Amino acid sequence: MLARGSALAALDAEDAGHEGVTILLTDDESVRALNAQFRQQDKPTNVLSFPAPRNPEFHLGDLALAYGVCAREAAEQGKPLAHHLQHLVVHGVLHLCGHDHMGDDEAEAMEGLERAVLASLGVPDPYADAQPG
Repeated sequence: MLARGSALAALDAEDAGHEGVTILLTDDESVRALNAQFRQQDKPTNVLSFPAPRNPEFHLGDLALAYGVCAREAAEQGKPLAHHLQHLVVHGVLHLCGHDHMGDDEAEAMEGLERAVLASLGVPDPYADAQPG
């Protein structure tokens, strides 16, 4: 329910409410294998986004989240796991909508969108205590 609601909120913010997203919450090893296969990085990561090509079903793409990585990050950051997962789903959906954070301007814009969507869900600013760099 939390993942679905987070995805729908991000899609609504992007006026992509009719787009479909598949969300997989799986183990670290499965995400490590996907990361190695598709990004040539042989390690688990918190979330991967896989945009779909244009299609008549309006499927936007797929997200894969590594439960262990997410749980460790939430604990390290002193955040509820639910809030961290909601943040990562919103982050992943925004990637599927074409947002990125490679440059400072892109990162600032994407983080602003994340903050706004998460605030609408009652989730505190995930970047409030983040250290620069």
